[in-house]
Amino acid sequence: MERLNKLSNNMNESIPTDLKLCVLYRVEPGCLGPNGLTLINEFCFFAQNNIKMNNTNFIIWEIHPRNDKTLPEMEYMLNSKKLSHDKVEKYLDMLDIEIDELEEHFHEEIPNLIEEFFQGK
Repeated sequence: MERLNKLSNNMNESIPTDLKLCVLYRVEPGCLGPNGLTLINEFCFFAQNNIKMNNTNFIIWEIHPRNDKTLPEMEYMLNSKKLSHDKVEKYLDMLDIEIDELEEHFHEEIPNLIEEFFQGK
């Protein structure tokens, strides 16, 4: 975390990949309507390539289908290790980012991506 502290002072620099927070978001097929099961993989590929999120210099965004309801909708990892919500908050605190704001912004982006996806069909 010491490396992250040093890098967080200059937010214009990209953080090395091993220090980037991976945010894995699992999309429910039902949010794509009655044909969601047949569209979910295509949508996730589209969304991954078209997401317009900020903070990519320190976050890796991954969008996957939520085929297994036992898995959480949103999951956080650092260097392939799962992080608890508390550890994510500490990580983001170093970058002066509120986890609730980050999640809210992402949840607002998903409907935009769904709309764009269906416009292209």
